[in-house]
Amino acid sequence: MLAFFVASVAVFAALCGCAAAPPIVQTQPPAEAFTLRPLPGADGATVPALQRAQRTAPLRYRVIVVPGSGCAGMGPVADRYFAGLLHAQVLVLHKPWVDPQARTAPADCTRSFVGQDRHSPWLAHARAALRADAAQRTWQPAVPQLLVGISEGAELVPALALEVPHLAGLVLLSASGLDPREAGALQALRRGVEADWTALGQVVHGAPHDSVVLQGRSLGYWRDLWNWQLALPLLQGPWPVLQVWGSDDELVPPEAYERFAQLAAGRTAPFCSRRMSGADHGLQRPAAGIDGIQQVWAWTEQWARKPQAGLCGALP
Repeated sequence: MLAFFVASVAVFAALCGCAAAPPIVQTQPPAEAFTLRPLPGADGATVPALQRAQRTAPLRYRVIVVPGSGCAGMGPVADRYFAGLLHAQVLVLHKPWVDPQARTAPADCTRSFVGQDRHSPWLAHARAALRADAAQRTWQPAVPQLLVGISEGAELVPALALEVPHLAGLVLLSASGLDPREAGALQALRRGVEADWTALGQVVHGAPHDSVVLQGRSLGYWRDLWNWQLALPLLQGPWPVLQVWGSDDELVPPEAYERFAQLAAGRTAPFCSRRMSGADHGLQRPAAGIDGIQQVWAWTEQWARKPQAGLCGALP
């Protein structure tokens, strides 16, 4: 199976680790809790976004998040996952075919999800949602915005950058920056399954219909991924880019991150890449009890307090 390549936001469920608690009855969620904020997608679809106000005054910036792959939503873990964003309003987009509250394991994704899930329609829906978000915020105070891509979600952020007013930078979490096809080839090499990767490429370029399912994904998904450009838009883009990755990432090999860093050395706009020693694809170090995601938010909070230093200037 080539599931080694397909990341899933389901890994974030392990972040909770909460013991069962007695139910709490409340008529309205607290101000800092996430609530559903549906946004219009393309062709009449709805993008089920989650939004949360800043946890601490004053509001200094806004974070727009494009999650990773899989059919689980970020709703069950959002409060904890984004806890470190104190002075930021947070907007988390979800694909129209993903329930934000779903806890579905990647292996249990429905046939309907597999049939709909691919990069090109998701990009169209996300663009429409961000345009609507910007229009609805016309009369609200302008604050700097960060566009965060988690794993697969990072593959969309360069194409979405023009839809985000007052964009201060991109944040790539556990995403190499290379084109998905190149990153996948490096992972196949690491796992010793180059023959499977080559065979998949032959089918991608063959005659079977997009709806045919191979390795748990539709051929439409694989065809989008095979031709998706990520590196060049990132290298040529005018925005600062902060990339954070784990040395023990099981889905993306270190060589992929290192190769992109070499390419980005000649980038005109600021680029900084931070390797977290011992961290996995979810930027977690369970044995050490370290949550790398919260460390990232500590850096963005530092940047928000002193934005003149730049996004990369927040790194120690």
